[in-house]
Amino acid sequence: MSKQDILSWIDDNSATFTEMARKIWEHPEVGYTERFASSLQADTLTKEGFSIAWNIGEVSTAFIAEYGNGKPIIGILGEFDALPGLSQEVSYTESPIVAGGPGHGCGHNLLGTAGVEAAIALKKRMEEEGLPGTIRYYGCPAEELLSGKTYMAREGAFDDLDSVLTWHPGSFNMTANFSMQALTAVEFFFSGRTAHAAGAPHLGRSALDAVELMNVGANYMREHVPDGSRIHYQITNGGLAPNIVPDKASVYYFLRGKTRLAVDQLLERLIKTAQGAAMMTETSVDWAIRAGCYDTLPNVALNDLMHTQAEFVGPMSFTEEEEQFAVQLRGSIHPEVLATGSAMTPSKENLPIGFFNLKQTYGMSIGGSSDIGDASWIVPMGQIMTTCAPAGVQVHTWQATAAFGSSIGMRGMHYAAKLMALSAYDLLLNVDGIIDKAKAEFALSTKGATYKSCIPMDVKPPFFKETVPAG
Repeated sequence: MSKQDILSWIDDNSATFTEMARKIWEHPEVGYTERFASSLQADTLTKEGFSIAWNIGEVSTAFIAEYGNGKPIIGILGEFDALPGLSQEVSYTESPIVAGGPGHGCGHNLLGTAGVEAAIALKKRMEEEGLPGTIRYYGCPAEELLSGKTYMAREGAFDDLDSVLTWHPGSFNMTANFSMQALTAVEFFFSGRTAHAAGAPHLGRSALDAVELMNVGANYMREHVPDGSRIHYQITNGGLAPNIVPDKASVYYFLRGKTRLAVDQLLERLIKTAQGAAMMTETSVDWAIRAGCYDTLPNVALNDLMHTQAEFVGPMSFTEEEEQFAVQLRGSIHPEVLATGSAMTPSKENLPIGFFNLKQTYGMSIGGSSDIGDASWIVPMGQIMTTCAPAGVQVHTWQATAAFGSSIGMRGMHYAAKLMALSAYDLLLNVDGIIDKAKAEFALSTKGATYKSCIPMDVKPPFFKETVPAG
């Protein structure tokens, strides 16, 4: 049976991909610097007969691996960037490997590796059965900076896909029938006039005063924004010394909202707030877009397809040692965090091993953001989450880094690879007209809107002039 052959291949070769995920976990790299991870994955795919295209969207660590030819074209999204400051051993006590160093607290060592695993497993079946169609793995950098896929999308990397699949490590199993928020990251730069703060303060025009007045205005604006909107900021330059009126100061804002339009409108209002602060302080202001992404657009047809594969594969299982590690790791979490959880967290005391489908399709929007949203507005996208950490573990914590480097994380990764490979197999065969169903739902969801990148064309990605990683 073809599907069983896919599962058997993944089981037989799981050690190879466990090693890949472990190596990436041991060599954490933050966004736009993922040379080790991207090269490791690309080299593996090259050896398996995939062609590789580098520098997608002018990002040196972004690549596309492709096998086959013709339609349909099925994509699998992968990521591999780490987070700063989350270095951690596989331990239930806080034990950084490198103090202050990066770590895989969002599980992208698993996320990308499962995509590689699924793509190769499917390629083997395509060879065996002589299946037409094209499978692509997208090596996507800098998801944590909410812009890697945006640059790739701006170049048209996803435009000819018939569908795309992805997943994310979590603490339970589910299909992602929810939306994440759109985001714009923008930095404001104020310029004034320096002076001695005690001897001649009247001659100065403080850029820092402008930053602070802007922040006050933004904070008052919070009362008058749509529900669910988020405004975060960080002062990135506050001057040189207290006795020098600062002629330069800057502040970095993240704006989030339920839709791309909502965030664009927030940005318009925030720019007016900045201009008002500049007028009050007799300074000038400029701004630069640093990152941006769309809200995610779930596709129930594809999510249901992935759910069907979970029913075929069956539930996950864990060893007694893994269960014990889960209990110990949960013991390090503050009781308030365990009690509060999140709106999507099932009430489980230990590792949840079932699979469920969150039925609220478009009415539910969670607080985070991801650049997968850009792909989801270009092509129908299916997404799942699988158990890679004990219930209660929050991503972007040291506990998450520990879990995602453990055998628990590896189990969830292989499970995700199976569901994606099986789903992509059905898509290649267009079982029950699934591609047409997904595209029809996509057309209804987008209401005819055409994707337009929220990062201006003149904004280049960091390190875009660097060379392709050594293969």
